[in-house]
Amino acid sequence: MINWFKKTNKENNIKEENNSNLESSKFKSDDKNIGFLEKLKSGLSKTRKDMSSKIEDVLSIYKKVDDELFDDLEDVLISADIGVSSTMKIIDRLKLRIKEERVSDSTEVKILLKDEIKNIMQESVENNEFLLEPHPSVILVVGVNGVGKTTTIGKLAYAFKNNGKKVLIAAGDTFRAAAIEQLNEWSNRAGVDIVSHSEGADPAAVIFDGIQAAKARKIDILICDTAGRLHNKTNLMNELNKIFRIIDREYSEATKEILLVLDATTGQNAINQAKVFKEVANITGVILTKLDGTAKGGVAIALQTELNLPIKVIGVGEGIEDIQPFDVETFIDAIFN
Repeated sequence: MINWFKKTNKENNIKEENNSNLESSKFKSDDKNIGFLEKLKSGLSKTRKDMSSKIEDVLSIYKKVDDELFDDLEDVLISADIGVSSTMKIIDRLKLRIKEERVSDSTEVKILLKDEIKNIMQESVENNEFLLEPHPSVILVVGVNGVGKTTTIGKLAYAFKNNGKKVLIAAGDTFRAAAIEQLNEWSNRAGVDIVSHSEGADPAAVIFDGIQAAKARKIDILICDTAGRLHNKTNLMNELNKIFRIIDREYSEATKEILLVLDATTGQNAINQAKVFKEVANITGVILTKLDGTAKGGVAIALQTELNLPIKVIGVGEGIEDIQPFDVETFIDAIFN
């Protein structure tokens, strides 16, 4: 079963038997009876073709390891949206590793490159796990319009509910009537309750009501949507800070996550959005969507190594089950294998 929560050994032992029966029914493709690892590999096929295949093409040209080989590898990594800064870190570490291990055969380079990308991603953040226990907990979801914020909230609610959690959604994006309607639809699909006001209402008031409802109903996880506007950094900061104050004052006992939703298909633009939100909010993690429709999956590597933002969730499809916690090893294996 896919683990969405960091549990103690005692909790794992108690719940292991109850959860084992869910494995065959959850996170299974509606169209193909395949495991989620295979679905991840399928979803990352464009990134794998653009990155791993090109790396193999470069290595096949060279019989020995030299500076020209490293230059060509740099070009491949940068074109895969890993970014210049992250690429240089990776190549520098690769050069050192090759020197230390006295590697002279170019065919061995891919294995070392894959290993160094894993290492640098894992070293850049403390971990990639959801920190939502002990309950109650609250997730504040931020991000610009069009990145898949509403869809992601619905998918998270569904996943958490299937993990035995009591979930409530607060529709804090009151600037778009469509956002409220879409979130209502997703809450119905996920089978969870929602707290919403009318279009134009104060977002902080919606979050306040959501918190009160969560307390009254003994909810495990409250998921709060926010307006997806990046019109002005100061205004964005003021809007979010008002919501933060409400949460700190009314729900101080809750474990908190502030998750930034980014669209993988936008490549380096996702990095720019992350930089802005990182300045105005204490982002605790990233949700990277639409990985199945892009060759720009390398942006995941850049987000974690350049900005030190842990990727906590990835989406690789449109179905309600097409979402999973991010794992560095599984992700890199899916790109390189």
